Formats: sequence, structure tokens, C-alpha cells
Amino acid sequence: MSRTSYHHGDLKAVILAQAAELVAERGADGISLRELARAAGVSHAAPAHHFTDRRGVFTALAAEGWRKLAAALAEARPEFIDAALAYVRFALDHPGHYAVMFDRSLVDPDDPELRAAQDAAGDELRRGVGTLDDPRAVEDPRAAALAAWSLVHGFSLLWLNKAIDDGGDPIATVDRVAGMLFKTG
Repeated sequence: MSRTSYHHGDLKAVILAQAAELVAERGADGISLRELARAAGVSHAAPAHHFTDRRGVFTALAAEGWRKLAAALAEARPEFIDAALAYVRFALDHPGHYAVMFDRSLVDPDDPELRAAQDAAGDELRRGVGTLDDPRAVEDPRAAALAAWSLVHGFSLLWLNKAIDDGGDPIATVDRVAGMLFKTG
């Protein structure tokens, strides 16, 4: 982890960036507010002004991740394959966020900011699925959305956990796989 000092900037953003980096490096276990404060170069009590506890940090990190994912999906419009590729790119580029976003034991699932961010990302994913002309997707858009999410989420987790690696580009691989499973044109 690179050590940075906090000097009258946005402490919340610094703490979230440190948390994302640590989670990406070694997972969420054992990460404490005290460690995050030390990494940011502030007193151990300073993060409590923004986050009441460790769960608060991870809830804010997950909400930030969902917002980033929603933005990436929105920028990828208009086609399904564009959304699928953006989803995988996000997961690979933000592994710390991604890990926390899907671990409900770390977050407060009832947090309004988290729920709004999740809803925004879900809406964007459904918009991408809505561009499919596959008759099965048109007939049952909810199942198509679940299938699409399962594809990109599963692929992302498999790649991040090094369970698959065909030696190639993960984006090209998911492009090929998504094209096999969904009629995209």
C-alpha cells in the first residue's frame, strides 16, 4: 500500500481510497478504522467523523462502487455487449470496491445511499439487456437481466480469483462468451 498523508483535503475520499486499496490487496478481514487512519496520516479518531465504524466504511465504499458501476454502464450505452464489457472492466479495475459490493456481511444493506446506488446500477444493466433482440430476452426481460448479470458477475469473480485465465484479454474473452449466449444483432 502506498502511504499518503492527508493534508486538509477530503478525508472521506482518502479513507475510501485506502480501504479499496487494502481490500484489493488482501481482502476485508482485519481492516480497521485505526489502520485506515494511520495510512491516511490522521489521528485514529478522525475517520469517525465520516464513518461511525468499520461497517460504515464498507457501506460507503460499496455505495461508491455501485455509483461508479452505474456510471460505467451508462457511458457504455447503447448495446448489451457494451454494458457487459463495461461491467467486467469495472470489476477488474476496481477489485476492492467490487469485493465489498457483494459481501452483505460487511455493509448495512438498508443504508439509503447504498440502496439508491444499487438501484441505479441495476437500472443501467437492465437498459443494456433491453437492447437484446433475442426472442427469449424480449419475452422474459427479468430472466434475461438475471442471466446477463450472472454471466458478467460470474466471469468477473472467476477472473479476479484466477480460476480462469485463457492467457488472453479478459475483455475479449467475455465479448466472445456473451456473443455465444445472447443474440446481439
